[in-house]
Amino acid sequence: MTVFKPRLRWTLFLLLCLAGIFNAMDRPIIAILKPDMAADFDWDDQDFGNLAFLTQMAAAFSFLFTGWLVDKLGLIRGTIAGVTTWSLAAISHGWAMSTSQVVAARVGLGVTEAIQTPLIIKALAVLFPPNRRSFAFGTGQAIGGLGSISLPFLIPILAAWVGWRGALIFGGLAGFVILAIWLLLARGSALAAETEKAEPRLSETSSEYGAVLADRRTWAIVIAKALSDSTFWMMVFWLPDFYRKTYGLTAKELAIPLALAALLGGVGSLTSGLVSTRLLESGWSVNRTRKTVMFVSALMVLPLPFLLQIQSFWVVAVLVGVVMAGHAGFSLSIFSMITDIVPRAKVGRVTAFGAFMGNMGGALIQLVTGAVLTAQLGFGLLFIFGAATYLVALAWLQLMLPTLRRYEE
Repeated sequence: MTVFKPRLRWTLFLLLCLAGIFNAMDRPIIAILKPDMAADFDWDDQDFGNLAFLTQMAAAFSFLFTGWLVDKLGLIRGTIAGVTTWSLAAISHGWAMSTSQVVAARVGLGVTEAIQTPLIIKALAVLFPPNRRSFAFGTGQAIGGLGSISLPFLIPILAAWVGWRGALIFGGLAGFVILAIWLLLARGSALAAETEKAEPRLSETSSEYGAVLADRRTWAIVIAKALSDSTFWMMVFWLPDFYRKTYGLTAKELAIPLALAALLGGVGSLTSGLVSTRLLESGWSVNRTRKTVMFVSALMVLPLPFLLQIQSFWVVAVLVGVVMAGHAGFSLSIFSMITDIVPRAKVGRVTAFGAFMGNMGGALIQLVTGAVLTAQLGFGLLFIFGAATYLVALAWLQLMLPTLRRYEE
């Protein structure tokens, strides 16, 4: 593979991750400011669940296209397309004055933000040598976690100043600033020419999904992703509501527990990436490394159903952070596994198809959660389901791929 200077490699990758923070900023904005939006549009829990479902479905089906797009465009042009379109979609929320307009803006954002995931994994495959990718991805997720920590504090301030519409516009404008800096560094270096050599030509990669769908590795990855991501998306959209209903927290009071969850999730991601890299460099096989980290991560999610039995709010907040750290380690291992076992020419499509399945799982859980809570059945059954999904996902992966082997270009 092409070798990039370490400082340029890390700077470009971390800037891309920073752009991803503003890409994902819409999710905590919608969750934290749910009461304000519900008051403006007269929404109940089912309406909110339906909105989350439509956003997830838009992102899910967009993944079927964005993976191919990233494989075709490569790193530089893919970054331009991705950051530009998702930033414009975020800004469009500023003109949403009815429920239908909010839905249109959310669907547009769901479609465009789906470029980020295959773009990040493509950047890993292009910029980093194999044994360093887990640490790079873990660091990137930790940077994203630090951004998520600040958002629960920043969002109420932004909302008080410019309203929920203005908060979403801010995220879009920030994306353009990051893109300008990224392009300045990329085009001011030899990266453009080097990337052109490192990226496979379109003629060398099929634009069809047939070869990807016929591959056993693809189905091992995407079903595991669908199972684990269903729990993650449930937590992303409904954790503020759980805190609000269980402990009566206001939007400002949500900041600390949500920041704690993001902090521990970031720690889990960074730790998992560092441990994975150290194990690989010490001589552990890809198979042993990935599955060991995934098993430990799955065990960290098991306390989820016990949250309803614990009286202390702060103990619950810490355990939620442990759960999010477990998800981070599991997700990191899946994405790192893609760069391990999948040819680079197919990385974008396999990543995107996995994200498609993850979003499908996330979309379905939004409908189920909205219906369960509307029926006043509480979070108990939902948390039991969430705790089990990671071990089931790992069992599926072991069944489909008993031995992981690194693909050599």
